[in-house]
Amino acid sequence: MQSSLKSREGSSLWPIIELEESVSADLLLLSWGAYAPLGTFMNHEDYLSVVQRSRLASGAPFPLPIVLPVRQDLADRLEIGSIVRLTDRNGLEAQLTVQDKFARLVEHEALEVYHTKESRHPGVAELLCTPDWCLSGPIQVIREPQAPFAEPAKPALVRDLIAHHGWNSVVFFQTRNPIHRAHEYLHKVALEICDGLVLHPLVGWTKSDDISAPIRMASYRVLLEQYYPKERTALAVFPAAMRYAGPREALFHALVRKNYGATHFVVGRDAAGVSDFYKPDAARELVEAWADEIGIIPLTFEAAAYCPRCRTVSSQRTCPHPQEWFSLSGTEVRRRLSQGEPIPQDFMRPEVSEVLSRALAAQMGDSLVLQSGK
Repeated sequence: MQSSLKSREGSSLWPIIELEESVSADLLLLSWGAYAPLGTFMNHEDYLSVVQRSRLASGAPFPLPIVLPVRQDLADRLEIGSIVRLTDRNGLEAQLTVQDKFARLVEHEALEVYHTKESRHPGVAELLCTPDWCLSGPIQVIREPQAPFAEPAKPALVRDLIAHHGWNSVVFFQTRNPIHRAHEYLHKVALEICDGLVLHPLVGWTKSDDISAPIRMASYRVLLEQYYPKERTALAVFPAAMRYAGPREALFHALVRKNYGATHFVVGRDAAGVSDFYKPDAARELVEAWADEIGIIPLTFEAAAYCPRCRTVSSQRTCPHPQEWFSLSGTEVRRRLSQGEPIPQDFMRPEVSEVLSRALAAQMGDSLVLQSGK
């Protein structure tokens, strides 16, 4: 996620801002109503309120800053009422009428939102290299880029899909990783409670060592096709970037899924976290504290894994042998896949690991060809 924005003078008198991937995704999600009640990039008042107290200036819950960052030299040139054209490398065309411009409090934002200023945190690292002036005002999308996936991304389309199935209670599952057996266990426990499940992977920017969205999407399709009840499950996509903001981002994910039609939302241990920056239960506790106000029911689960003695996936609520559990870290899974080593069936369905292994092998092969100049 490169947060910098490039400006250039086009054939018109309006400045053109070429958006990087994460900002372009936010613009589309704002225009689709995914971030309601927020409908445009935050103004100064909303920005300060969100950073300080996880609320818009109106008092409505909103835990993450959603801003349009620009360089100071461009901000200085623009007056209130100016119009800027917004584009990206994928064909987006939009415009924004400037109603506010302000300086971002980068270090304060890092401490309040991410609870750290350490650049080894991937979200903080991106924040620190982002221009620290912001524009706000009404946005108008003129042309949307072509969607990269066939699965629905717009909230209205996902809500229509839910209505088509006739689901009254719907649980959403946020993920940026391949699905393993412990995830599957959580999904199926949730389906004992709810009418339907929407697997809703984040497919925007993630850190470089995460498995790419196209590869993950292929693995989700084969898993749902072979191991989930078709009339009670659906796959959709969430195009936003990952911030790795831990508790605040978990709350953000819950709020957004309400706009997509969720009545329930799965919150796992260390949801949206990274490394050792957040306590394992912090995300669950924050979402539970805000759940009534947001209007969503959080489903929280203990850590789960395969127990060789019980011969099933279990959690600490149901299994007395956690010291015998078989599990793999994400790092170890990626290592095995990249080296062509098998993933045990007790951890991941063989059809899923096969899709991942083939795709990663092809990706590495293409990389080697490019590096060799062939």
